[in-house]
Amino acid sequence: MSSSTTDRVWSVSEHMDNILGQIRPLDPIELQLLDAQGCVLVEDVTVPLALPSFDNSSMDGYAIRAIDTEGATAEHPAVLTVIGDVAAGAEELPAVGPGEAAAIMTGAPMPPGADAVVPVEWTDGGTGDSAPATAMTRHTSGEVRVRRPAEPGAHIRARGSDVAAGELALASGTVLGPPQIALLAAIGRASVRVRPRPRVVVMSTGSELVQPGEELAPGRIHDSNSFMLTAAARDAGALAYRVGAVADDAETFRTTIEDQLIRADMLVTTGGVSVGAYDVVKEALSEIDFRKLAMQPGKPQGFGFLNGTPLLTLPGNPVSAYVSFELFVRPAIRTLMGVESVHRSSLRAVCAEGVASSPKAKRQFLRGRYDQARGTVSPVGGAGSHLVKALAHANALIVVPEDTTEVAPGAEVDVILLD
Repeated sequence: MSSSTTDRVWSVSEHMDNILGQIRPLDPIELQLLDAQGCVLVEDVTVPLALPSFDNSSMDGYAIRAIDTEGATAEHPAVLTVIGDVAAGAEELPAVGPGEAAAIMTGAPMPPGADAVVPVEWTDGGTGDSAPATAMTRHTSGEVRVRRPAEPGAHIRARGSDVAAGELALASGTVLGPPQIALLAAIGRASVRVRPRPRVVVMSTGSELVQPGEELAPGRIHDSNSFMLTAAARDAGALAYRVGAVADDAETFRTTIEDQLIRADMLVTTGGVSVGAYDVVKEALSEIDFRKLAMQPGKPQGFGFLNGTPLLTLPGNPVSAYVSFELFVRPAIRTLMGVESVHRSSLRAVCAEGVASSPKAKRQFLRGRYDQARGTVSPVGGAGSHLVKALAHANALIVVPEDTTEVAPGAEVDVILLD
């Protein structure tokens, strides 16, 4: 690629397709379960053993023979002899015979002879009181009065009732969240083969930028872009690292960004890509193709590879940077991850207030507030690309096509959801 800027104006779709057409998913690696959270599975995982692997109680109560509780009522309870208790993890189990019961805890294996569990609340808990028991007490002998009949299989988690041995647990392509991690742990998997979360390094440029928390001198502003984009990259699924703002010096910028290559699967910069005298990103990166896009905000964009690592350069105005991230960087990150769907969800909604004007031959992206219950969307804030407050209150982008210069109140528009 070349850094020379031509008069060609790229469409949003052309720029997006050009980026995604050159980025490939990261190579799979084996990761421990917690390190694999958020990653995409690249193997089918089958169940080696049934889950649960043994019949167990789903309640604290008594393991009994259902036939011994037939006709039991509060006035005429079934009186059973307690022969022992069974705790979770127990290995030696008492055999339950006619007229007998074994106290049992939730998750404990069912003892031989028993075919049902009566919850402790259905009994007197072995106390002889007329009131129902509210908690289990440990006892290995005595009697228990059961005041309700139980059907065979009642309150038993049968072996294989969750998943059978040999069954597919998770298919290749699954994104591993907490429930999937739980399933993998439950079937005994300590590690899995996944595509790793991409490492994304974010860097702002501009001598006017000051770290949040530091006092502002005249003409200075706090660096919000790098924090916003780092957070956005993490939200997209990446391991994102923020680099402190770099001053407007091409040599310093080049050195700084080359130093980051060792820990980056992708580089993202913001600022320094327009036509100003201090646009150091364009000056420093001859490998990158800097483009003009038919969009508002976000006209100046750049994309290329630095020593084989994809690098996307975004505008410096906060709204421009964020819109650019959502349209181009987020799908690129998701492509590296190997997920099936790389784009945000979109839908049609009624724009109740309409849009008074939109630039001809440019696709406009307005911050909006989408109301799911009503199916409506309303613009938030003005069109200025520096209005961060409006961005913070938006949950969608309203898309106005290139051939549309105004949207009538009540007309439908395309909406990109940001939540």
